[in-house]
Amino acid sequence: MMRRLAAGLAAAALGATVVATAALPATAATRAATTVTADPDFDGGHTRLQFEADPNPVWRGRPLTLEGKLSVECEEDYINGFVSVLHADHCKKQEAWHRLGWKRVVILFQADGSGKWDYVETVRTGRDGYFRTKVPAYTSGTWKAVFEGARYLDGAEATDWVKVVGRR
Repeated sequence: MMRRLAAGLAAAALGATVVATAALPATAATRAATTVTADPDFDGGHTRLQFEADPNPVWRGRPLTLEGKLSVECEEDYINGFVSVLHADHCKKQEAWHRLGWKRVVILFQADGSGKWDYVETVRTGRDGYFRTKVPAYTSGTWKAVFEGARYLDGAEATDWVKVVGRR
Protein backbone atom coordinates (compact mmCIF):
# COMPACT_ATOMS: atom_id res chain seq x y z
CA MET A 1 0.00 0.00 0.00
CA MET A 2 2.82 2.40 0.86
CA ARG A 3 4.54 1.63 -2.47
CA ARG A 4 1.36 2.45 -4.35
CA LEU A 5 0.98 5.73 -2.46
CA ALA A 6 4.65 6.64 -3.00
CA ALA A 7 4.43 5.80 -6.71
CA GLY A 8 1.28 7.91 -7.07
CA LEU A 9 2.88 10.88 -5.31
CA ALA A 10 6.02 10.59 -7.44
CA ALA A 11 3.93 10.52 -10.62
CA ALA A 12 1.92 13.52 -9.50
CA ALA A 13 5.12 15.45 -8.73
CA LEU A 14 6.52 14.67 -12.18
CA GLY A 15 3.22 15.33 -13.94
CA ALA A 16 3.23 11.79 -15.36
CA THR A 17 0.08 9.90 -16.20
CA VAL A 18 1.71 6.45 -16.17
CA VAL A 19 3.64 5.09 -13.19
CA ALA A 20 4.55 1.47 -13.83
CA THR A 21 7.41 0.66 -16.20
CA ALA A 22 9.02 -2.47 -17.53
CA ALA A 23 12.04 -1.85 -15.31
CA LEU A 24 9.96 -3.14 -12.40
CA PRO A 25 9.17 -6.84 -12.09
CA ALA A 26 5.70 -7.58 -13.52
CA THR A 27 4.16 -8.28 -10.10
CA ALA A 28 5.62 -5.13 -8.55
CA ALA A 29 4.63 -3.06 -11.58
CA THR A 30 1.07 -4.34 -11.39
CA ARG A 31 0.83 -3.49 -7.70
CA ALA A 32 2.41 -0.04 -8.17
CA ALA A 33 0.22 1.01 -11.09
CA THR A 34 -2.23 3.88 -10.93
CA THR A 35 -4.88 5.09 -13.31
CA VAL A 36 -3.70 5.36 -16.91
CA THR A 37 -4.95 8.25 -19.01
CA ALA A 38 -5.57 7.47 -22.70
CA ASP A 39 -3.75 9.55 -25.29
CA PRO A 40 -6.18 10.23 -28.17
CA ASP A 41 -3.28 10.92 -30.59
CA PHE A 42 -1.65 7.52 -29.99
CA ASP A 43 -2.36 5.18 -32.92
CA GLY A 44 -1.38 1.91 -31.25
CA GLY A 45 1.63 -0.29 -30.61
CA HIS A 46 2.75 -2.20 -33.68
CA THR A 47 2.12 -5.89 -33.08
CA ARG A 48 3.51 -9.00 -34.76
CA LEU A 49 1.95 -12.45 -34.78
CA GLN A 50 4.13 -15.46 -35.58
CA PHE A 51 2.17 -18.61 -36.42
CA GLU A 52 2.99 -22.21 -37.34
CA ALA A 53 0.83 -25.25 -38.11
CA ASP A 54 2.66 -28.59 -37.65
CA PRO A 55 3.16 -31.21 -38.90
CA ASN A 56 2.98 -30.44 -42.60
CA PRO A 57 1.87 -32.62 -44.31
CA VAL A 58 -0.45 -34.24 -41.78
CA TRP A 59 -2.42 -37.48 -42.00
CA ARG A 60 -6.20 -37.08 -42.29
CA GLY A 61 -7.89 -37.15 -38.88
CA ARG A 62 -4.61 -36.75 -36.97
CA PRO A 63 -4.00 -33.79 -34.65
CA LEU A 64 -2.54 -30.62 -36.02
CA THR A 65 -0.67 -28.35 -33.60
CA LEU A 66 -1.31 -24.63 -34.08
CA GLU A 67 1.09 -22.42 -32.16
CA GLY A 68 2.60 -19.00 -32.25
CA LYS A 69 3.78 -15.89 -30.46
CA LEU A 70 2.26 -12.42 -30.13
CA SER A 71 4.57 -9.48 -29.55
CA VAL A 72 4.67 -5.69 -29.73
CA GLU A 73 7.48 -3.47 -31.02
CA CYS A 74 9.47 -2.09 -28.09
CA GLU A 75 10.44 1.13 -29.85
CA GLU A 76 6.84 2.28 -29.42
CA ASP A 77 5.29 3.14 -26.08
CA TYR A 78 2.49 0.76 -25.18
CA ILE A 79 0.27 -0.22 -22.31
CA ASN A 80 -0.60 -3.81 -21.33
CA GLY A 81 -3.28 -3.76 -18.64
CA PHE A 82 -1.76 -1.82 -15.75
CA VAL A 83 1.82 -2.25 -16.97
CA SER A 84 3.27 0.28 -19.37
CA VAL A 85 6.55 0.29 -21.25
CA LEU A 86 7.92 3.67 -22.23
CA HIS A 87 10.94 2.99 -24.48
CA ALA A 88 12.14 0.33 -22.03
CA ASP A 89 15.91 -0.16 -21.76
CA HIS A 90 15.67 -3.95 -21.63
CA CYS A 91 13.81 -4.03 -24.94
CA LYS A 92 16.41 -1.96 -26.76
CA LYS A 93 19.32 -4.05 -25.47
CA GLN A 94 17.95 -7.59 -25.78
CA GLU A 95 15.28 -7.67 -28.45
CA ALA A 96 13.20 -5.25 -30.48
CA TRP A 97 9.90 -6.99 -29.64
CA HIS A 98 8.21 -7.58 -26.28
CA ARG A 99 5.84 -10.55 -25.86
CA LEU A 100 2.20 -9.82 -25.08
CA GLY A 101 0.50 -12.02 -22.50
CA TRP A 102 -3.16 -12.78 -21.86
CA LYS A 103 -4.42 -11.59 -25.25
CA ARG A 104 -7.09 -13.34 -27.38
CA VAL A 105 -6.11 -14.92 -30.68
CA VAL A 106 -8.84 -16.20 -33.02
CA ILE A 107 -8.09 -19.32 -35.07
CA LEU A 108 -9.77 -19.59 -38.52
CA PHE A 109 -9.62 -22.15 -41.34
CA GLN A 110 -10.22 -21.88 -45.08
CA ALA A 111 -10.38 -25.14 -47.03
CA ASP A 112 -8.74 -25.22 -50.48
CA GLY A 113 -11.24 -24.06 -53.09
CA SER A 114 -13.48 -22.38 -50.49
CA GLY A 115 -13.91 -18.64 -50.41
CA LYS A 116 -14.89 -18.32 -46.74
CA TRP A 117 -13.11 -18.50 -43.43
CA ASP A 118 -14.58 -20.82 -40.78
CA TYR A 119 -14.19 -20.04 -37.09
CA VAL A 120 -12.32 -22.80 -35.22
CA GLU A 121 -11.68 -21.45 -31.72
CA THR A 122 -10.31 -18.61 -29.62
CA VAL A 123 -7.18 -19.11 -27.54
CA ARG A 124 -5.32 -16.85 -25.14
CA THR A 125 -1.63 -16.17 -25.09
CA GLY A 126 0.17 -17.22 -21.94
CA ARG A 127 2.06 -14.73 -19.83
CA ASP A 128 5.03 -15.22 -22.16
CA GLY A 129 3.06 -14.31 -25.30
CA TYR A 130 2.90 -17.86 -26.68
CA PHE A 131 -0.28 -19.73 -27.60
CA ARG A 132 -0.90 -23.33 -28.60
CA THR A 133 -3.85 -25.56 -29.44
CA LYS A 134 -4.48 -28.87 -31.20
CA VAL A 135 -7.20 -29.56 -33.76
CA PRO A 136 -7.95 -32.56 -36.00
CA ALA A 137 -7.01 -32.13 -39.67
CA TYR A 138 -9.55 -33.31 -42.28
CA THR A 139 -8.80 -31.34 -45.43
CA SER A 140 -5.97 -29.28 -46.93
CA GLY A 141 -6.23 -25.54 -46.54
CA THR A 142 -5.01 -22.39 -44.88
CA TRP A 143 -5.02 -21.80 -41.14
CA LYS A 144 -5.11 -18.22 -39.86
CA ALA A 145 -4.39 -16.74 -36.44
CA VAL A 146 -5.84 -13.27 -35.85
CA PHE A 147 -5.15 -10.81 -33.03
CA GLU A 148 -7.93 -8.25 -33.42
CA GLY A 149 -6.05 -5.59 -31.50
CA ALA A 150 -6.73 -4.06 -28.11
CA ARG A 151 -6.55 -0.69 -26.46
CA TYR A 152 -3.25 0.89 -27.58
CA LEU A 153 -2.39 -2.18 -29.71
CA ASP A 154 -2.75 -2.67 -33.47
CA GLY A 155 -4.19 -5.93 -34.79
CA ALA A 156 -2.08 -8.60 -36.50
CA GLU A 157 -2.61 -11.84 -38.38
CA ALA A 158 -0.60 -14.71 -39.84
CA THR A 159 -1.41 -17.73 -42.01
CA ASP A 160 0.02 -21.18 -42.71
CA TRP A 161 -1.07 -23.63 -45.42
CA VAL A 162 -1.25 -27.34 -44.53
CA LYS A 163 -1.59 -30.34 -46.82
CA VAL A 164 -3.68 -33.24 -45.53
CA VAL A 165 -2.76 -36.68 -46.90
CA GLY A 166 -4.52 -40.03 -46.67
CA ARG A 167 -7.79 -41.59 -47.77
CA ARG A 168 -11.18 -39.99 -47.29
